Amino acid sequence: MFDPLAASVRVAGSGLQAQSHRVRIVSENLANYDSTGNTPGANPYTRKTITFGAELDRALGATVVRIKRIDFDHTPYPLQRDPSNPAADASGMVKHPNVNMLTELADIREANRSYEANLQVVKQARAMIGMTIDLMRSNS
Repeated sequence: MFDPLAASVRVAGSGLQAQSHRVRIVSENLANYDSTGNTPGANPYTRKTITFGAELDRALGATVVRIKRIDFDHTPYPLQRDPSNPAADASGMVKHPNVNMLTELADIREANRSYEANLQVVKQARAMIGMTIDLMRSNS
């Protein structure tokens, strides 16, 4: 038997899990915003990206969100002249991470809002389930 309230909780739960992973990836990017390589000419931290996909949960009878892939951003590393840095190449240039602070902050804000929206769905569905049980008790 299909239970739409239970299905909505599971769908929102998949969204909560996905956004939680997204926040973790963005947090890692932010934490490594300034992480250069350790040796001359070495590559710095490479920004990670996360991609979601929709997947049909046959048992549930609904589409849920799943993490499709965690990958690396292939945009070029910005170069800065800093001959005193241990990661500087022979010409004094240092590769810096391809992490854009504004992009990451916007991404984490969007993930936070999506997380809150999914959490609200779970709260509302639980409240409706509780009201349904109360109605069934009072009619018995």
